Amino acid sequence: MAYDPNMRASDTDRDRTASLLREHLAAGRLTPEEFSERLDRAFSARTLGEIDSLLKDLPSIDLYRLPDAELTRRPRQADQRSGHRSGHRAAWRAAWGSWFTVVLLCFVVWGLTGAGYVWPLWVALPWGVVLAGGWVTTSALRSGSAHQSIEGGSSQGRLPSGDEDLPGRPPR
Repeated sequence: MAYDPNMRASDTDRDRTASLLREHLAAGRLTPEEFSERLDRAFSARTLGEIDSLLKDLPSIDLYRLPDAELTRRPRQADQRSGHRSGHRAAWRAAWGSWFTVVLLCFVVWGLTGAGYVWPLWVALPWGVVLAGGWVTTSALRSGSAHQSIEGGSSQGRLPSGDEDLPGRPPR
């Protein structure tokens, strides 16, 4: 579609123009009075030609190259497994922290009540054993069989079949 200055402007066109005017104000190309006047005219513009006349004496700016455009989310290019490991550690820290907090609270209640029988052990030991078993099991799986498959996906938690190349082992 060819450019026609008489074509009706959309809300998106007016918003984009307002963003451009803000950037020119921030760069010092417009005074606050000029900015305010042009902003009012931008939001009341009916055609693309009216919008273009507001920007005619200003250099073009690519809004996608501005610093705030860099804040968009991108896929990580670092080793994905290191991210999984740090997330793994944070999850276990949270789990052990919860266990410690609850057990500490139970012992404080036990100490304040003066009960002779050490009932908080019934909370601490089973929960601690389950946590420790899960921690040991997942740590062994992550260190023993964590590698990337040919398709690029993770095959963590899957035991090697023997015909795959593993990290640290020369290819066959």
